[in-house]
Amino acid sequence: MRSNRSWITGFVLAAALAAPASAQQFGLPAMVRGVGIDQNLNAQIPLELMFKDETGQAVRLGQYFRQKPVVLALVYYECPMLCDMVLNGLTHTMEETSLNLGADFDVVTVSFNPKETWQLAAAKKANYVEKYNRKGATQGWHFLTGEEAAIKKLADTAGFHYKYDPITKQFAHASGIMVVTPEGRIARYFYGIAYKPRDFRLGLVEASQNKIGDLADQVLLFCYHYDPMTGKYGAIIQNVTKVLGSATVLALGALVFILMRRGSDSERGRPA
Repeated sequence: MRSNRSWITGFVLAAALAAPASAQQFGLPAMVRGVGIDQNLNAQIPLELMFKDETGQAVRLGQYFRQKPVVLALVYYECPMLCDMVLNGLTHTMEETSLNLGADFDVVTVSFNPKETWQLAAAKKANYVEKYNRKGATQGWHFLTGEEAAIKKLADTAGFHYKYDPITKQFAHASGIMVVTPEGRIARYFYGIAYKPRDFRLGLVEASQNKIGDLADQVLLFCYHYDPMTGKYGAIIQNVTKVLGSATVLALGALVFILMRRGSDSERGRPA
């Protein structure tokens, strides 16, 4: 019973923290006050930071930011609950979109626990590459570990605030992912543990400056606006009306043209 209560309490706290750090946190335990995610939109990720990849090799963060947008996920690999939910939610969302990991975008997962090893990262990667089960995952999904100074600088830049509890030996942290441009600037935040495939796709298309996606995405981007308070895309009624109005005019014009053509054909076919 005590174990179940701890799990439920942790889940409730996690849900409460799946929001901006600046949101109202009155009533939360002191341990988790200030924990959350602040949106530092357009902030430049420090690409010079050094980490270790899942093979134990030293890597520069900037090597993952080239021509494609990048999804950044800050987790820790031995997290008992929330981090796996974040990665599971991300995996499910990637499965639901036609954009391909490794071809259209990359994912960089960084542990914010400086005591975790590259071996843990390797095991986590193997698990999620198998779950995603799509060509390109091995090359496109990167699992990193690092020193505390590098982790803190990255987390601070991303507005990701967490605390370590020495009693439980666990981290209090929020849940969410970030979409980053190929140049390393933060473009979008998505909160929680489940991410709408439409929002995820639009975030990637915008971050790529329309270098990925198709015409339908451009129409959706015209009709939908990203709300940084919710981390979601919402319809802009005015733009939707414009699109629907234009479509109606085009449809009516096509109908009139067809009717006129039929009328002309009938006149030509009538005996003199």
